[in-house]
Amino acid sequence: MMTLEKFEEATEVVKKVTLKTKLVYSEYFSRQCGNKVYLKPENLQYTGAYKVRGAYYKISTLSEEERAKGLITASAGNHAQGVAYAAKLYGVKATIVMPTTTPLMKVNRTKSYGAEVVLHGDVYDEASAKAYELAEKNGYTFIHPFDDLDVATGQGTIAMEIIKELPTVDYILVPIGGGGLATGVSTLAKYLNPNIKVIGVEPAGASCMQASLNTGTVVTLESASTIADGTAVKTPGTRIFPYIQKNLDGILSVPDEELIVAFLDMVENHKMVVENSGLLTVAALKQLDCKNKKVVSILSGGNMDIITMSSMLQHGLIERERIFTLSVLLPDKPGELVKVANVIAKEQGNVVKLEHNQFVSINRNAAVELKITLEAFGHEHKVQIIKALEKKGYKVKLEHPNL
Repeated sequence: MMTLEKFEEATEVVKKVTLKTKLVYSEYFSRQCGNKVYLKPENLQYTGAYKVRGAYYKISTLSEEERAKGLITASAGNHAQGVAYAAKLYGVKATIVMPTTTPLMKVNRTKSYGAEVVLHGDVYDEASAKAYELAEKNGYTFIHPFDDLDVATGQGTIAMEIIKELPTVDYILVPIGGGGLATGVSTLAKYLNPNIKVIGVEPAGASCMQASLNTGTVVTLESASTIADGTAVKTPGTRIFPYIQKNLDGILSVPDEELIVAFLDMVENHKMVVENSGLLTVAALKQLDCKNKKVVSILSGGNMDIITMSSMLQHGLIERERIFTLSVLLPDKPGELVKVANVIAKEQGNVVKLEHNQFVSINRNAAVELKITLEAFGHEHKVQIIKALEKKGYKVKLEHPNL
C-alpha cells in the first residue's frame, strides 16, 4: 500500500540524493495560458531527472541480500541513471538495459556511474523483456522504472515539495510514460489535499495510459512513436494502474510538433534545457480548461544530446516562422541579386542562406531561380517581407527550409 507514512519516510530518504528544485514562476507561460504557472525543475537534479528519487528509495527498502545479488533495470535513460547513481552510493553492481535508440549522452552518463549498459530493442518494452531475461539468468534484483509501489512512492516526494512550497496550488501537471511519477504525485496530492487536480500528460504517439483508462484495464499499444523518448512506453504499469484510476483527474495528449516549440520557448524564456518528455506539461498548458489558477508543470528531466538540441532549435524556429525559405525568378543580369537583397534589407530581414540556380530554365535571360532562407521576427514580419518583394514585381514561392 502507498500510505502517507511511507511518503513521509521517502521524503526524508531522498533528501540524501536530491537537490532542492524550488518552483520557478513563469511570467511567459502564465501570460500564454491565463493562469499562474510555476515550473518544478527536476531537470536540474544531479542525474538530470526526477528518477533518482524512486530508484534510491526503492534500493533503501531492499535487504542486504537483495542488493548483494546485483541490480538490473530497463530504461530509456533517466531511470537508468537514477539506478546507476543510487547503486554506486550503495556500493552494489548495476546492469542497465537500454533501447538502441537511447541518446548517446544518456548511455554515457549511465556508464559514468559505474553501471554495465546493455543496448537492446527499439523501445522500452523490448529492453524490459531483455532485462527480465538477464535477471532470471543471473539472479539479479529487478528495479522496475514505474510499475513498483516503492519506486512510485519515491517519485511522489515531488508532490510533497510542491505543496509545502505552494500550499494553494490548484493543478499539478505530470508527464506520463509508464505511470510511476503520475501515480506517486497524484496519490500523495490527494492525501494532502483532495481538492488539488492532478493531470497527466502523454505524447500523442504513445498514449498508453489514456487507452487503458478508456477501456478500464491495462492495454498494450501496437507501437510507441514519439520524440519524447522518455515516455515512449507501449504498456503502462499494472500494479500502479488502480492508483491512477482513483487519483488522476484527467489526461491530456500532446503531439510532437508542440514539443518542438515548447523547447524553443523554454530555452529563450527560462534559459533551461528540458528534454521532450519533460516538456509535455508545458506544451499542455494551453489545453487546460481553467483561468486564474495556480498551476505547477513538472519538468521531469533535462537529459538531451547536443544533436537533438540543435535539431529542436532549428525546427522550433521554422514552426514559429522565424526561419523560412522563399524562391523568386529573376533575369540572369548583373545587379539583379542586389535588387532583391536591398528589398529584404529594407524590411530588416536577415539572409541565412542563398542558392542561385541558373539551370531552372533553358532561357537563362528569362528565368534564374534565387532561393533565399531568411530569419524573421515571426509571422507578421515574414508576410511583410513577402509583400515587399511582390510589390517590386517578384513572384514569390514559399519553400520548406532545408537547413
